[in-house]
Amino acid sequence: MTSINTVKGSIESSELGKTLVHEHIFVVGEEYRQNYQSDWNEEEKTADAVVKLNELKALGIDSIMDPTVIGLGRYIPRIKKIAEQTELNILVATGIYTYNEIPFQFHYSGPGLLFDVPEPMTELFVKDLTEGIADTGVRAAFLKCAIEEQGLTPGVERVMRAVGQASVRTGAPITVHTFPHNGSGLVTQQVLADEGVDLTKVVIGHSGDSTDLDYLMKLADAGSFLGMDRFGLDVILPFEDRIITIVELVKRGYADKITIAHDASCFIDWFPADAKEAAVPNWNFRHISEDVIPALLAGGVSEDDIDTILVKNPGRYFEAA
Repeated sequence: MTSINTVKGSIESSELGKTLVHEHIFVVGEEYRQNYQSDWNEEEKTADAVVKLNELKALGIDSIMDPTVIGLGRYIPRIKKIAEQTELNILVATGIYTYNEIPFQFHYSGPGLLFDVPEPMTELFVKDLTEGIADTGVRAAFLKCAIEEQGLTPGVERVMRAVGQASVRTGAPITVHTFPHNGSGLVTQQVLADEGVDLTKVVIGHSGDSTDLDYLMKLADAGSFLGMDRFGLDVILPFEDRIITIVELVKRGYADKITIAHDASCFIDWFPADAKEAAVPNWNFRHISEDVIPALLAGGVSEDDIDTILVKNPGRYFEAA
């Protein structure tokens, strides 16, 4: 077993239980919020998040992994306050979320740059994992980076390599936001492997947006987990196609490479709330428990397979040698 950092302290990997590997509690641009969201009510937003997470716990989910990092509005004091009011295990991440450029704080400092120093992003990620995030006492449990439709831009590559270096130094696993339609999961695996990363410690996120079984099996055959983690985002890929893809992967022997989640949030400031509800009514934390698991069972996936996907695979993700 492996000790895993949660917001409330360390647990053993065997204590994770049923785990959704990619959920956000808050996705909020803090700088924007402080300057332009005059109607923000911190108490109401926090209380609403607690209700949603306790509802998820009541549905039988034990843990969530929250990959909200720099670029998505990570604010650990709020998450810490919420965690104190729920029995759900919350695991937070370190890393940087960008599709193009890195934040200006890193533009001029780094190997070969104006201020020629070791990669500062790597040092910050390692600190978050081993010492804690800011002065919260909360240590990150895993790493996060992204590659999107734009592909491996210089900024994206630099972040990805820094994440890979931090993983090698600490043993922490990685989740990567990918855009499967341009094969970016395979690009991710190559870059991370170049840095010495154990690909069995990597979730290729948003693989569930694809029905390309050959592509998905290549990722799994290289060792990584498939993040079938956008249930409820039917505007990207219909529910039925997401289910059929997992059912077929299980039939082909890949149950031990599948993880699931919604990529949902208690609050996100990217969309007007009413418009989001109308466009993606199933994009919430209840969808997997209430709709996805019954559909998978009806499609021929066994209870043992569900246990592998929800319990064993997240544990192995942290335990991988």
